[in-house]
Amino acid sequence: MAAPLAAPLTKLAYQTFQQGKSYFGLAHKTLSSQLLSLIAPPRDRQPSPLSADLLLKIQRRLNQLLETDWQDAEQGIYPESLLFDNPWEDFFRYYPALCLDMPQIWERANQKRHQDFSTQVKTEGYPSYYLQNFHHQTDGYLSDMSANLYDLQVEILFNGSADAMRRRILAPLKRGLEQFTQTPPHQIRVLDVACGTGRTLRLIRGMLPDASLFGTDLSPAYLRKANQLLSQNPGELPQLLQANAEELPYLDNYFHAVTSVFLFHELPPAVRQRVIEQAFRVVQPGGVFVICDSIQVSDSPDLMSLMEGFPDMFHEPYYRHYTTDDMVGRLEQVGFVGITTEVHFMSKYWIAHKPAS
Repeated sequence: MAAPLAAPLTKLAYQTFQQGKSYFGLAHKTLSSQLLSLIAPPRDRQPSPLSADLLLKIQRRLNQLLETDWQDAEQGIYPESLLFDNPWEDFFRYYPALCLDMPQIWERANQKRHQDFSTQVKTEGYPSYYLQNFHHQTDGYLSDMSANLYDLQVEILFNGSADAMRRRILAPLKRGLEQFTQTPPHQIRVLDVACGTGRTLRLIRGMLPDASLFGTDLSPAYLRKANQLLSQNPGELPQLLQANAEELPYLDNYFHAVTSVFLFHELPPAVRQRVIEQAFRVVQPGGVFVICDSIQVSDSPDLMSLMEGFPDMFHEPYYRHYTTDDMVGRLEQVGFVGITTEVHFMSKYWIAHKPAS
């Protein structure tokens, strides 16, 4: 009798787990907003509260995301254990530091100091568009503390759904790799561009235990964090490189698949195009390029008010252009074909294929 009950009980556990993360994210944001209004009242006019109707739409989208996440695991696209993968050690270790960092974030946001870095951070050699305090983060993406806090910050921002949105790349990635059934699993090579702290690579590893995984990022601090996270897997050898996505240091046609998560909305338009060109260059004929990023106006007009307020609230200087950018046209321009899109909760996905030779 235990087997028929296993799936419903696991689903209930998953729903409870996600609800707990969601409630925590809401509680944190509510309390921090109240503290902000008392300690450091914002100088600018704040956005109007969301309507009850819009909040209901957002909740429905979140419920749909979690249902899709569960179904993909139940269908064996990736193991159910990924549904419960959470950086608990980082949460208990760094959540107090996240709270202590909030006054600096509020002050920086109030004073519009968007290129503010400590003297210990070396900023030479980075492109100017990268030297930003994205999300008003202390030291942007260039300090170890920023890397330690990043995943917690993103989870709170999206009410505990960040990994569920990341996992939406897994099904199209797995389908895309079906073109290479004659290639032994250990010879499959997957590159994650702008891998950050390695969360996406960790999820890909859960689905593809034998593949060779690679990651690039501009930030040495985030690569150190990724190395720490990925090295927790027994026998794992992270193949991580500090590199600009505009000039990927790999041979042509080297990878069977390339992924990129939450990168393109933080790039100027011309740089987006160059990164897409690089992805096309390094992926093999027949290979797949899977992008996850923010929703856009064309497919989520009901959330236009959120998109309008997001770049100012979180200092995203290239976001407004991104929300109306023709990403399909950019992908087609370099030669990708068979491009499809999906929308899940607050994220949009492009699945693009390099023509087989």
